[in-house]
Amino acid sequence: MPAASTLLRELEQIRLEYGRGMGERRMELLEALAEARLATARQVYRLHEVLCFLRAYPDSRSVLRQVESMLESFSERADLRKFRHQLVDSGITGTDIYYPFYWVTARWLARHWPDQLTITWPDFENRDELIGMLDLLLPYSESVALDMVDRTPREWLTALKRTDETDAAFLIRRFESFDAAPAVRERTYERLDPPLRLAPGVDSPSRTRAKHPVPKMVAQRTPLARGRPKLHGLVPRLRPQVRNVWLQEAQALIDRAREGMVTRSRDLDGFTQADENDIRMIRFNGGIEFALMGAKPEHRLLLEARYTLLMLKNGVPIGYALVNSLFGSSEIAFNVFDTFRGCEAAHIFARVLAVGRRLFGADTFAIDPYQLGHGNAEGLRSGAWWFYYKLGFRPHDPTVKALVKEELRKIRADRSYRSSLRTLDALSSEYMFLHPPRRRPRSDVIGQLALGAIGLRISDYLAERFGADREKAIRSCSHEAMKLLELDSLRGFSTAERQAWERWSPLVRILPGVEGWGSNDKRALAAVVRAKGSRRESEFVARFDRHARLRAAVLELAEPA
Repeated sequence: MPAASTLLRELEQIRLEYGRGMGERRMELLEALAEARLATARQVYRLHEVLCFLRAYPDSRSVLRQVESMLESFSERADLRKFRHQLVDSGITGTDIYYPFYWVTARWLARHWPDQLTITWPDFENRDELIGMLDLLLPYSESVALDMVDRTPREWLTALKRTDETDAAFLIRRFESFDAAPAVRERTYERLDPPLRLAPGVDSPSRTRAKHPVPKMVAQRTPLARGRPKLHGLVPRLRPQVRNVWLQEAQALIDRAREGMVTRSRDLDGFTQADENDIRMIRFNGGIEFALMGAKPEHRLLLEARYTLLMLKNGVPIGYALVNSLFGSSEIAFNVFDTFRGCEAAHIFARVLAVGRRLFGADTFAIDPYQLGHGNAEGLRSGAWWFYYKLGFRPHDPTVKALVKEELRKIRADRSYRSSLRTLDALSSEYMFLHPPRRRPRSDVIGQLALGAIGLRISDYLAERFGADREKAIRSCSHEAMKLLELDSLRGFSTAERQAWERWSPLVRILPGVEGWGSNDKRALAAVVRAKGSRRESEFVARFDRHARLRAAVLELAEPA
């Protein structure tokens, strides 16, 4: 039999090949590699990644069964045990993960896997600040010892915690009991920024086990869609099925999303702040599904509606996307995990746009500079800017347009030419847009709107009227907005809807010409504000975009002063 490295190399070479005879050869290679012993940590990692890919893209049930069996027993492989310390942060079952997770993720890990979570003290740059925080985290009676006994931060936590409790679990539990507003607790913890180690456990997060149950596996029997689709023609034809999910499945999907980030040493607000009451499954043909997750009401933006997608193929997480929507437009961020790149990225991206079109009425799409690669080393190295350019996105900025023209001239003169990282950073310094064939006459799309200008106008208004007493400002604006929009009371409003009303009331007060609107437009505006705190934030988008006078007023506020 050929060496294990030769078998692995062939399996990788045919990873993206589907059709007659490929499934049989794949099975032969998989069966051989199941018994083989790999010689390096890199080879173990490569085998794991191929297995994860084939779990998402199996070409038969027999291949899927073999892959599932190999992944289920992966932690028992002798080569994994030999190289586990070289595979730190790989997300492979049986290996450690090191990362300074955000507060919500750290709390989630401490609740589910407290015994596996510890502080990485050598990397704890802010550990000395912990001493000054302990008096806020402990009963007052312990303050005498804190003032009089000289110990290092590590020694203090060792002395304060229970013997069967880890230092990280103790610290996080004390922060949970910290008598402060949730936002203050979160920011205080994240300023401390303790680096954590998540040791492997029986059911702790791993990429090896990452899969959401699906009713039916879709086999990949035909070649993968690897070309560039024509988005203007394809996106309107994509009509996904949308279904609501029960609370239990919603919570499981949030867990899958968080695990997907943890096992890649990342954190994402859209998943840490996901609202289990605003989650839907978006199903496309070919085994592709998106878990669409809205934000909890307290984390919603003032204007745009923010939704995060966990992208699944046959139940396997393959990436994520963000869709911020308003004004019939959506700003998109899109990331396919490394394991699944090189095959269907452009076609999956088209389905993300279809979500923006189907659920938020978007006909125009924007990509922000960071997603394009500006100040983003990973985006620059991947050539993200050219990926979107080749799909039809275009910049508006004259300086960037001139640079594009020069780069295209160089490519025509030399087909081997590649834009430098410095040039890519300059190209990605401004938004890119995909407009409909008949472009709108006005620049009323996300990415062109100066939303920050609206915030400044609100600040100027509140500063002029109320100075430092912002609490009085909100009370007064809330009452005045009710009177202005002809509401007698907020009776019947939920807690989240009342919060939305308070947050929006200063904006309502400064909307140009709102005093002269008719009763119907005023009642419709009240419904828009209330919808910001409704179960589904997408309802806010629909109501806002239907309100022509509100749209015009917000646009006027967004214009430079």
